[in-house]
Amino acid sequence: MPNVLTLKWGTVSAWNLDTDDAKEALQKWARFGVSMSAMAHKDKPGQKDALLDAIDHMDELWLDWEGKEVSREEAKEYVRNYGAARSKGKQECQRWRTEES
Repeated sequence: MPNVLTLKWGTVSAWNLDTDDAKEALQKWARFGVSMSAMAHKDKPGQKDALLDAIDHMDELWLDWEGKEVSREEAKEYVRNYGAARSKGKQECQRWRTEES
């Protein structure tokens, strides 16, 4: 059976792991603490690095919202950049408010 990881909200939403290496890699991510809800969970900086490392142990990677399988590099890009546009928008809004004052 392959090692399968599903991503949602920029983090882990589901997994099915067969090998000890994959289990240990994902356990490193989980040791930082996880929420019961992927939507409510926010990876800590070290935790995000552990997830990026765990991706290298997966045979299949899925993006839940899109319902599609992705490559390791696409999965890592998704994890690294999830929420970046929203954060940039918040920064722009805060800058605009400061300039208006």
